[in-house]
Amino acid sequence: MGQLFERIREAVDDERYVIGVHAAQRLRERRIPQWQAVAGLADGVLITERPRSKPNASVEVKQPLPDGTTAKAIWAWLPYHRVAKLVTVHFMDR
Repeated sequence: MGQLFERIREAVDDERYVIGVHAAQRLRERRIPQWQAVAGLADGVLITERPRSKPNASVEVKQPLPDGTTAKAIWAWLPYHRVAKLVTVHFMDR
């Protein structure tokens, strides 16, 4: 498991996260409650880490939703504030 992914998971576990405007819009469009996207990270599987992505390092995570649907989420690390940010979420099969 990658260090960046672990740092993001720990921040979310500690409730140190924000949900970006883009992510909030996509969640609304896809009718995914925010809490489901956040809760799914705990059982998520790392797809890839992008430590050099701009403006912030990020990870792609395959994560389950409570209804059994699988989603891909992009989470970023905001080092200045030491918080994770949900960037976007979409369904894996669509």
